[in-house]
Amino acid sequence: MTRIPRRLLLAALGTTPALPSILPRAARAQPAWPSRPIRLIVPFAAGTTTDILGRILAEALAREAGQPVVVDNRAGAGGNVGAQAVARAPADGYTLILGTNGTHGINASLFTDPGFDAIRDFTPIAPFVTTPTVLGVPSSLGVSSVAELVALAKQRPLTLASAGNGTTGHLSQALLNLRAGLTTQHAPYRNAGQAVTDLVAGRVDAMFYHPLGLKPHLDAGTLRALAVTSAARVSILPGVPTIVEAGIPDFVVEGLWNLYGPAGLPAEVVSRLNRATNALLADPAALANLRAQGVEPTGGSPEKLAEMTSREISKWREVIAAANIRPD
Repeated sequence: MTRIPRRLLLAALGTTPALPSILPRAARAQPAWPSRPIRLIVPFAAGTTTDILGRILAEALAREAGQPVVVDNRAGAGGNVGAQAVARAPADGYTLILGTNGTHGINASLFTDPGFDAIRDFTPIAPFVTTPTVLGVPSSLGVSSVAELVALAKQRPLTLASAGNGTTGHLSQALLNLRAGLTTQHAPYRNAGQAVTDLVAGRVDAMFYHPLGLKPHLDAGTLRALAVTSAARVSILPGVPTIVEAGIPDFVVEGLWNLYGPAGLPAEVVSRLNRATNALLADPAALANLRAQGVEPTGGSPEKLAEMTSREISKWREVIAAANIRPD
């Protein structure tokens, strides 16, 4: 057996790649998604409708992913703070947002610079749920239809409350003014609960708000629902007409909640998250729970959500400009 001098052996080892240095290179391939918890940013505070819906969706996504989906409330600037965080996050499937038609529609025109582009900076994943606003009035106001409210508004100034400038309630009022040729006064509140309290007490004349926030008072008879602003009647208030049925044409306003990720999200991640969202909406028990929250399922493809987002941006640009609406 020929012996290799130690000097030559060491030289060879110093210039030849060793096997252990090759194996880690192969092992550096990214692990299959998801290999760690996912963060779902909710761009509004805990306890809001968006937060409640986000937690329902997070449970469904976690079942599909096999990893925890953690709700991260990032409130501020009408949802812009949370949306900015997602727009700047890596497109790796570990940061998502439950966007609204505020963050992905209204804010594009309401703010000079919301800090993101709702089209360019996001990947549409799945439409989720929608809810109309309800036009509610105190029973003491003495009107029982939209036509009667419009007639009263032409006799004396009416004050309509909202949960703040640029909210769907405020924009519903602005659209009512445009479509019915009215001039009503806007009373923005920072606390929607206080706005409803003042509505029940008759300190304001009317309010457009989500069904769930008004329903206890509608059931008690202290408020009356004149119309809903959806394209069709809703299951939570089946006897209440749409505002179009009530005589105001071209009037559809709905709160939207949809799932997005950062721009450039991998197609396989989008597909799995879309499938999980649509599976949730097809489950009878989950659907009953969502409807109890006053929302209706949307569902559909990423392409459908992309179209919805573009449509919302265009729609509210016209209304905000015509009504000269500005953020708080």
